[in-house]
Amino acid sequence: MTRFRPCIDLHNGCVKQIVGGTLTDDGVGLRTNFVAEHPAEWFADRYKQDGLRGGHVIKLGPGNDAAARAALAAYPDGLQIGGGITPDNAQEWLAAGASHIIVTSVLFDRQGKFRRDVLRELVERVGKERLVLDLSCRRTRDGWVVAMNRWQTLTELTITPATLSALAADCDEFLIHAADVEGKCSGIDRELVSMLGSWRGCPMTYAGGIASMADFELIDSLSGGNIDATVGSALDLFGGNGVRYAELIAARAAN
Repeated sequence: MTRFRPCIDLHNGCVKQIVGGTLTDDGVGLRTNFVAEHPAEWFADRYKQDGLRGGHVIKLGPGNDAAARAALAAYPDGLQIGGGITPDNAQEWLAAGASHIIVTSVLFDRQGKFRRDVLRELVERVGKERLVLDLSCRRTRDGWVVAMNRWQTLTELTITPATLSALAADCDEFLIHAADVEGKCSGIDRELVSMLGSWRGCPMTYAGGIASMADFELIDSLSGGNIDATVGSALDLFGGNGVRYAELIAARAAN
């Protein structure tokens, strides 16, 4: 059964919902769907009170450490943390209360070549049971390619069942944003969900394009219930009108 995984996306110290593909270093062209009045810890406490585990806090650029620490302190061992995580600071974030660390860009060099030595170092320092690999991707003519640096740079790593199997031995979960539809509330990437759902390995969370409860049902159907999902811009908790948070909580309780 597809379960709802909550999220807290941080940009310049605030909880925001951003159209993923527009996030760049200089901020030019950035499209923001929502800026919260509440601080990050308010959302973390809400998730804690509602018994939601396995959600993630993502730091989108600099200036987010204080907000991220506040969220983790509000819900110790209940949230994962990603954004700027390296072998050198990974233990620090676990000590701050994260259940897992989430990594992407650190696993690649500037040209996008995969660095298995860094992955091995992370496993040695934190253990595979505390490690989530973010394989957020963009669609190309040849399939889906992992994108790093705020989803602006394509890497050499394609997302296939073989790739997932090769990496699963060194992590506890996968987090996969479909960057081309992230934040657009225009529907999920059905082909990607189907492909991911055909693989049976470690837990996986999909994000990108969810616009309604029907999309959750579609993810469950296409993946055989093998993939969890997170929703941002369409969620009423983040100013959206397509998905009601209370309905997600009720659906989770019913299952």
